[in-house]
Amino acid sequence: MEEVFVDTNILLRHVLGDHPQHSPRATAFLERIERGEVEAHIADTVVFETVFTLQRQYRQPKARIRTAILPLIELPSIILPGKRRFREVFDLYVELNLSFADAYHAVLTKHLKLEKIVSFDQGLDRVKGIRRIEP
Repeated sequence: MEEVFVDTNILLRHVLGDHPQHSPRATAFLERIERGEVEAHIADTVVFETVFTLQRQYRQPKARIRTAILPLIELPSIILPGKRRFREVFDLYVELNLSFADAYHAVLTKHLKLEKIVSFDQGLDRVKGIRRIEP
């Protein structure tokens, strides 16, 4: 099986379908991953950049971003350390209206079995299972 690293623009072109040549090629490549023909490594930064670009540049709603990205990163042939945490990250991002980074940090705090997160961001007060404290 072929192993590769996948960059952000492949996910973006697939999700957006906005480029006449790149979008169909990105979709076809992701279909190869889905069939298990290719094992694709991605980094947390690829997920972050994809979410950020879809939200800020393309003004996509958070729920649509979750619906588009989560099934892709959950594919068995996608290798992403800690990928199981991203379902909860996307849920906090959408349901509590947190920034993607804050949602990720809250989930990581819980995963590390920590009870407190030091932050001035009051939005984190809405996350069950952790307590925000200020320095």
